[in-house]
Amino acid sequence: MTGLFLSRQGNMEVPSKSKIVFDPLYGFINLTNLEWEIIHTPFYQRLRWIKQLGFTFYTFPGAEHSRFGHSIGVMFNAHKILQRLGKAVPERDLFDDTVHSSEKAYHQNIRLAALLHDLGTFMFSHTTEMAYIRYGDTTNDKNGKGHPDDHEHLGSYIIKNTDFPGGITFILKAYKIDPQNISNLVKGVDPSILANQILHSEIDCDRMDYLLRDAHYSGIRYGTYDRDYLLHHFRVANINGHDILTINHNALHAVEDFLMARFAWYSQVIRSARGARFDAIAEELTFYMLEKGMIYSYSQLMEMISNEPYQFYTFNDQYFMQQVHLHYTNGDFNKNPRIKDMAYSLLFEKAPKTIRCEEFKQRILSQDEDHVYDKIVKKAEEKIQQIKDILKKKGTDKDWILEDLPKKNIIFVKSRRKLVKSKTNENLLLERDPAKILMDNGDVKLLGDVENSIISDLQTKFNFVPNVYCSESAYELLLQEGIIS
Repeated sequence: MTGLFLSRQGNMEVPSKSKIVFDPLYGFINLTNLEWEIIHTPFYQRLRWIKQLGFTFYTFPGAEHSRFGHSIGVMFNAHKILQRLGKAVPERDLFDDTVHSSEKAYHQNIRLAALLHDLGTFMFSHTTEMAYIRYGDTTNDKNGKGHPDDHEHLGSYIIKNTDFPGGITFILKAYKIDPQNISNLVKGVDPSILANQILHSEIDCDRMDYLLRDAHYSGIRYGTYDRDYLLHHFRVANINGHDILTINHNALHAVEDFLMARFAWYSQVIRSARGARFDAIAEELTFYMLEKGMIYSYSQLMEMISNEPYQFYTFNDQYFMQQVHLHYTNGDFNKNPRIKDMAYSLLFEKAPKTIRCEEFKQRILSQDEDHVYDKIVKKAEEKIQQIKDILKKKGTDKDWILEDLPKKNIIFVKSRRKLVKSKTNENLLLERDPAKILMDNGDVKLLGDVENSIISDLQTKFNFVPNVYCSESAYELLLQEGIIS
């Protein structure tokens, strides 16, 4: 809606003709004319039809919220961080298209990158994205750049390759904004370390939004933290001539609370067997349909982005469910009973069985003990192979197994040893991702190096949560054979 009143954010007046949306978490959020144009393109409106949490709504029916609202929320958090750091221009200047300055460009570009960070999101978000990455349509193309077929590069492609009316590139250029700059920010490779940290770090505007938003809509309170207190303590520090993002030592426990909330959220909701089983099935179905040419490939998506934006708009959750239902009812899955049974499970919320045994047990491990991790993964893989051998020997086509070993492990922060191993700067304080604490004496430390932080003891820990599912008939067979108890 268009505001017809004079609103205030902080102590800054916002022009009465600014564009306004209402968010359930933050209340009224003002948008610039540029941002308003962007969210009304087919590329952005598509996000309304993509669920933020994939198939989590099968377990928590309230989790029906979309990437559309999340992305606007991320922009708002980026805006509030900039205000707190003293890097924001007055809002009257921000919303006035006739005002131009380098300070405004910095502010506006970070808002835009936050707004556009999920522009390339796949059907049901990360659920189907992993299948596209595994399939690697363009990744292995000799004419390509070798990028993974993920949402980040697809979003960057939209930002840079839609120079036509209604396209993101076209709109950005009309407002004298370089699409490459926005793409760099979205990918976290901007020359400004501070900007990259606001958008991509252990405590960034993205995580600040989705923890609260996902908790709000799912009804699960694991993701809650004190956002206002945390925001109040954001500070800028200068290291070797570079501005970096830090948080006052006074807010140490708020930082820990944030990281604990994220750790619990991923452990108990995202990776729990109940929450992840339908996402695992959807990923497997997507990979199968990609192999069989039953669903848009990554290269087809890129072609649509450049030439058929209204067709790309249809690449959403409804398209996925329609394709699964179509191929199921048409009998296209009949040649593969495993895939057919999975499609039935997904369409009608018939949950697969979860295989529980010593090899598939959730464990807290150390990031710095790769040999222990490798040994545990090897045992899990050997158990999976043992189950597959039994099913092949004594089962039928309907007896299937689906392994869902984690692609990423759940951590509080990256351990110091991992940071040193992967560092791109001589000074670890200039690394983008790790959280930094501004001490009372003005020194800056990595959170994991702060002596009175519980994270200093937990920084090496991660939660390994393997999930393995199977059909009901397979489960009964495995019980009979004594493979599981």
